[in-house]
Amino acid sequence: MTPVRVTVPASSANLGPGFDTLGMALDLPFVLSSEPDDELLTMDSGHPARRAFTEAGGEGPLWWRSPIPPGRGLGFSGAARVAGAFMGYCMAGLDDSSARDSAFELAGRLEGHWDNAAASTFGGIMAAIPGRAVRVPIALDLQVVVWWPNSETSTNRSRATLRESVPLADCVHNIGHVAVLVAALASGDIDALRAATSDQLHQDARLALAPSSRAALEVLDESGPIAAWLSGSGPTVAAFARRGDGERLLSCLPHGGGARVLEIDSRGAVVVNR
Repeated sequence: MTPVRVTVPASSANLGPGFDTLGMALDLPFVLSSEPDDELLTMDSGHPARRAFTEAGGEGPLWWRSPIPPGRGLGFSGAARVAGAFMGYCMAGLDDSSARDSAFELAGRLEGHWDNAAASTFGGIMAAIPGRAVRVPIALDLQVVVWWPNSETSTNRSRATLRESVPLADCVHNIGHVAVLVAALASGDIDALRAATSDQLHQDARLALAPSSRAALEVLDESGPIAAWLSGSGPTVAAFARRGDGERLLSCLPHGGGARVLEIDSRGAVVVNR
């Protein structure tokens, strides 16, 4: 059988108010291969990519590598599941487009976070609900600055801090801000985008578990990004930057942990050896 190698981007979910509905692909690649090389690690049976690969009907050993930090709110497990499912369907003979659609369905179901799965599968910024995703047009030339501490965050623990019911005003706040966020991205309205990442549903509770991330987010906000938010369940914080301004924002962030200036990945899951 012809060897297959796929690459799948990381993702930042929520983008502030888009709780469980908005995801953005970032150019930190999860690489999965059906043959080894000197840069790849052997994949064990419990890896999320292996489980998705098996669910998609894939057979045989796998090797992988990725700079996506696990447990940091940058979609490591989502990218891994998309990669495994996409490779399984490609090896089964589906064309790339059909394999991508099927991988989104499978990875979203296994992952439970359709926003992460959509961004890693299709690239760009995606609005997602279970079983369906739509790309958000981007009329701005953006870079993304990310910072994460050395500690990980449990998504389940982070989610357990959230309120089971919220006031109507908070719901209206987030619905309105998501609508303006999507419209601002599509129209290129930077001032509206800056205001639109305000959240009333999840960020404060999650940041209470990660004081270093709260401090880093405050630094980002004060340093003049276009907009800043808590990535996924954290502890990574992220910000939109104008082209060429990412390094300046990066220099303002705390030392320790990890920090990068990234591009929005527009390709999503792709086979790289064709």
